[in-house]
Amino acid sequence: MRNKRFLALLICGLLLLPPSGLAATDGFRSVYTYTYDFWNEVQESPDAYRVDQVLYSSALGLTKPMRNPQSLFVQGQELYVVDTGNNRIIQIHRDGSTFTAVREITEVKGAEPADFAAPSDVFVAENGDMYIADTNHNRVIHTDADMNVIQLFVKPDDSTFDQSLNFLPNKIVADTSGRLYVLATNVNKGLVKYEADGTFTGYIGANPVKYTLWDYVWKEFFTTKEQRAQQASFVPTEYANVYMDHEGFIYCTNIVFSEYDLLSDTAKPIRRINSIGSDILIKNGWEPPIGDLQWVEQSQDYGPSKFRDITVFDNDIYVAFDRTHGRVFGYDPQGSLLWAFGTKGNNEGAFLGAISIEHMGNDLFCLDENENSITVFTPTAYGQLIYQASDEYLRGDYDASADTWRKVLELNANYPLAFVGIGRALMRQEDFGGAMKYFEMAHDRENYGRAYRYYRKIMVEDSIGWMVAVIAALLIVPLIVRKIRSMKEEVEASEFRKNHA
Repeated sequence: MRNKRFLALLICGLLLLPPSGLAATDGFRSVYTYTYDFWNEVQESPDAYRVDQVLYSSALGLTKPMRNPQSLFVQGQELYVVDTGNNRIIQIHRDGSTFTAVREITEVKGAEPADFAAPSDVFVAENGDMYIADTNHNRVIHTDADMNVIQLFVKPDDSTFDQSLNFLPNKIVADTSGRLYVLATNVNKGLVKYEADGTFTGYIGANPVKYTLWDYVWKEFFTTKEQRAQQASFVPTEYANVYMDHEGFIYCTNIVFSEYDLLSDTAKPIRRINSIGSDILIKNGWEPPIGDLQWVEQSQDYGPSKFRDITVFDNDIYVAFDRTHGRVFGYDPQGSLLWAFGTKGNNEGAFLGAISIEHMGNDLFCLDENENSITVFTPTAYGQLIYQASDEYLRGDYDASADTWRKVLELNANYPLAFVGIGRALMRQEDFGGAMKYFEMAHDRENYGRAYRYYRKIMVEDSIGWMVAVIAALLIVPLIVRKIRSMKEEVEASEFRKNHA
């Protein structure tokens, strides 16, 4: 009887324990985190983020549950959700850890029709102006904060836009001057660009054309003129999503590529587009920023990462949301992987329909279109140290940055970016010898070579004095010896002549 009672108590105790992988710590749920080492092997690391909470319609006090939401946008303490299935925009206010739906936007003032039809994206300016991609009404609506219509952006009346196609704006961003950039379905010439007054001014950032030599030869030499006219042209593919950073550069994600082009950096699933449409994304990591480095080839569920959305911090750290595996990948401004976490599933910290990601401060918001939920991630102490070290370096506080990176190493002794961070700080302090040691531990050949060049220059400058002295000695001493020898010979010759006179 006593054994049975003990067994019952043991079972109850085990049931009260948090499940593995979701262990409660300081009120948070843990999230499995990893990086890759120099040999592209998975390296487990401390969690950089933990699930703070998951926002569902009922907790937000919505009149009707979210249905097929497609996009998130953050402005200040306001979180906007594009609830596509219900043809509305939901404005959620954050107060600490409390989230409250304060407005459900279903129509505008001053345009017909006034309602939305399958809206797919929203952009909110600092002054409260809103740009709404009203997809099935074939327009982008620009309104003020009270939903009064300021401008409508519609299908370009231009020969470069196929007039037989509907204008289906999918994703949008706007700059501080009011220029609008539209990612439109079926438009593969890049982003559609409008001036603030609605004038269409062309395209920007087209994806490079992808075709094989065999494709070209077959089309040019083995088909008739009529067949070529019926075939699709070699045209670039469209992007999946766009995001404008604080400097006005546009980040684009691309999910249409050959998986064999990823590691060679031909696919370019993440791009940073400048004003003339060139990709200027920095890629100084061991591998280009492509998400997972290992995958099952030609598999839909276990294939390469495909980023459906991206968000960019003010310190140029960017975070991409992977649809294939339900994962979140963070990269530093140099393109090195900071951390990766997440998986597919319907438990906390996992996703069935990863569709959109945003940030508020260092917190992340991840939208799941299948679960109709928003997962709020907050940084752990480990994650905060990574951000702190990066911010200190950007501010020019190199001593503090090196010290913070050393604290990161105390939590994760195998974190290569900490070695790189300390090395960069030491370089700024002109301790090139010390920097070389840390770059060597991080297998960072480029920075090691840069540090070595400075180290060699200093060694030469410090040694130039005695080097000149040695060279001078090598040149002057033989002359002196020859001179002394010549004088000695002359004296001996003079004495010889004197003795034999």
